[in-house]
Amino acid sequence: MPVHPIENRYGSREMRSIFEYDNKIRTMARVEAELARVEAELGIIPRKAADAISKAAEMITADLVKEEERKTKHETMALVRALSKLAGEYGEYVHYGATSNDILDTTMAIQLKEASRIIISRMMELTEAIIKRGRESLNLVSLGRTHGMAAIPMPFGFKFALWASIMRRNMERYEIACKRAAKGKFSGAIGTMASLGSIGMEVQRKLMERLGLEHEEITTQIVPRDELCELLLTMALISSTLEMMANEIRNLHRSEIAEVTEPFEEEQVGSSTMPHKVNPINSEKVCGLARVMRGIALASLENIVIEHERDLTNSSVERVIVPEAFLLLEEQLITLNYVVRNMKLNSDAMRENIDRTKGFIMSERVMMELSKTLGRQRAHEIIRRISMEAMRKNMTFKEALLESDVIKYLAPEKIEELMRPENYLGAGKEIARMVFDSVEEFLRRKRDSI
Repeated sequence: MPVHPIENRYGSREMRSIFEYDNKIRTMARVEAELARVEAELGIIPRKAADAISKAAEMITADLVKEEERKTKHETMALVRALSKLAGEYGEYVHYGATSNDILDTTMAIQLKEASRIIISRMMELTEAIIKRGRESLNLVSLGRTHGMAAIPMPFGFKFALWASIMRRNMERYEIACKRAAKGKFSGAIGTMASLGSIGMEVQRKLMERLGLEHEEITTQIVPRDELCELLLTMALISSTLEMMANEIRNLHRSEIAEVTEPFEEEQVGSSTMPHKVNPINSEKVCGLARVMRGIALASLENIVIEHERDLTNSSVERVIVPEAFLLLEEQLITLNYVVRNMKLNSDAMRENIDRTKGFIMSERVMMELSKTLGRQRAHEIIRRISMEAMRKNMTFKEALLESDVIKYLAPEKIEELMRPENYLGAGKEIARMVFDSVEEFLRRKRDSI
């Protein structure tokens, strides 16, 4: 039975298959086979040996490798022995001139590239959903909040525009980090290519070309871990931006706010004891997984430090954190996409929450109008005092204005006009539309380049 939730709960089957042990072994065998082909082309090993090793790589299974590993206690050497047996007389040429991490790091680079295509696709899907809901909600007037308190009115779609802009940056930063991290190597025991001499550089170039990878400029026995760390840090950063969006949805879902309701299916149960509960569990999951992602980021920072040209302290960590990072980030993206596409926006609650402020959210607008006559600082102090006094007396802002000396400067009908929230949205709609158009163009270019 599965123990870790990523085995059956988080992430897609497609993503999971990339990091499953069987696929790792097949990919390692593929790297060994391509290495043999390159070495045969360069006259380092016989062509018949390359053919035999390639056939052996197609026949390899995880069980064969596990059987060898029980004896060797060394994963790569177990693969080498299993391939050697399958290759028969040409088995002596398996892993020729290579060290373990020539195979392991190159295999991980292939996995990173394959997994990253899925992550980018998931980010694009979420961004498209954000833009769609944002355009739909631009004409909904809602309450902007700072410090958890009522601020001024805003188009609800403005929230989505901010998220869309962040998602574009997420994709841009992710692609840069992935390009740097997904690099293979064939440089031998400590990176000097001593086993093959000067021809080793040509072997590395041709091997990476065949595998569709770039190679690192210089390595020790392993690819330096700063670039993998950069990718995992970027993934944690993206995770935290998803948490920011989910946390906003969670807060707006609250009973006393109720401007947003997460999708809730007909047979879904919110509580084992309170039958009425409709909880924002999906957004909470997104927020919870972000905590794990930040832990992964910390572990990746620790992995940068390797003693001399190689030790094994990073290996066990990466077996855990690399698959986790991809599956958990993908789960966040899938979940938030589902929430954004299907959540309900409650315009009545938005209106009620605005009305509950008794008009005080229009204080800035009144102040700015009054400042045309009295100056900004004087107007601010007058409106501040009126507001504080009105709150103490439980009056509405409009009532307080009409009873104050402000009517010397602003006629009652002008005050009435100034109190309409829908007339104080600034350039919010224009900014949001500009962002939506810009991010959609970014997505179009990205789709064309895939």
